[in-house]
Amino acid sequence: MPFAFLMHDPLAGTLMLLALLWLSAKVGGELAVRLRLPAVTGELAVGLALAALHRAWPGVPDVAASPGAELLGGLGVVVLMFAVGLESTVPEMLKVGVASLRVALLGVVLPMAAGLAGAWLLLPKGAPFVLDLFIGACLCATSIGISAQVLREKGASDSLEGRVIVGAAVVDDVLGLLVLVAVSGLVGAASGGAALGPQLAKTLGLALGFLAAALTLGRLATPRLFQLASRFRGEQVLLPLGLGFAFLLAWLGNLAGLASIVGAYAAGLILEPAHIVDLEHREQHTLEELIHPLVTVLSPLFFVLMGAKVDPVALFKPATLGFAALLALLGIAGKYAAGYGGGKGTRAAVVGWGMVPRGEVGLIFVAAGAQLHLNGAPLLSPDIQAGIIGALLLTTVAGPVGLGWVLRNGKRFEPQMDTDEHG
Repeated sequence: MPFAFLMHDPLAGTLMLLALLWLSAKVGGELAVRLRLPAVTGELAVGLALAALHRAWPGVPDVAASPGAELLGGLGVVVLMFAVGLESTVPEMLKVGVASLRVALLGVVLPMAAGLAGAWLLLPKGAPFVLDLFIGACLCATSIGISAQVLREKGASDSLEGRVIVGAAVVDDVLGLLVLVAVSGLVGAASGGAALGPQLAKTLGLALGFLAAALTLGRLATPRLFQLASRFRGEQVLLPLGLGFAFLLAWLGNLAGLASIVGAYAAGLILEPAHIVDLEHREQHTLEELIHPLVTVLSPLFFVLMGAKVDPVALFKPATLGFAALLALLGIAGKYAAGYGGGKGTRAAVVGWGMVPRGEVGLIFVAAGAQLHLNGAPLLSPDIQAGIIGALLLTTVAGPVGLGWVLRNGKRFEPQMDTDEHG
């Protein structure tokens, strides 16, 4: 039989599964967009549906157990965080105004405190304190991409509120990663019976030291590295070099005891446009433009897998739904209150709603938490993981809805100049 050898191709099953994941993710994302929801909500729903189908009919592939899909989904997270880092530069972070800095700090502290208090009240007595901390940490993330799209649609990107939101999100990314690293270190310390205070100082010192060293050495080395690369005669040099640099820093971050996403994010911050302008001019595309198709292809796999790892039975328990709803309310209230840090001349409601969506950043936090163990047992039970993801979904939907409403019903937005108050 011609081509019979193809029937025994060890990749055939994985290829079929990936085809199912990509096609269903695209359909789910499209349906969500048509409902005026972020695409990530549709991709998560697809994963949840596939998990439910597998439980009902074991003949349906268990997508959460596929090593190939897991590998590509993991790459998707690293590439996504690299792309997030590329959206900012170190000079931009240093130029963030006072208002943006206040909003970012309040936007981390208030939701985390609210989430910690909510978890402490709702979880069974005797639940480890580090679990309360982790749940609070998941609420401090912000996905600026969702709010930025709403701001563009309403013509408010250049308004004072729009610039405060974007500036706060730049700082929020770094603070959120530091919180995740710190809480992860505390979980490890609690599991080993070590004192939490010294471990917290050690973990934060390691994270700050790694970021400082990576940013300092990277900014010294990358201009020379990419200037040398601009002499290459081959085509398509920028994307392979950029990805290689991101993966190298992700590996070094992991080697230093941090999450790989910290290194990938640092790589994006380091690669400033001035360092790679010659290559971008030659290839007629920026690195952000080149990386975008990879994010489009790989990140939906991560979101589908996140949905597939949620136990459908656990998610739809009344207790889990109540837990998710309360966490979402606390998370929304914390970010909304942070909007008042914008100061005079800004509408707190616009800034607050702009900081509400957790989106992909919050889900990355949950994915990191799913790898944590406390005394040999997973830190997150199926019910708690489902509840956190449910809360993140609710904030992801509520954020753009609330922001769109206050923009639609507010006064006309005009671009405004910076003031001393807002940096």
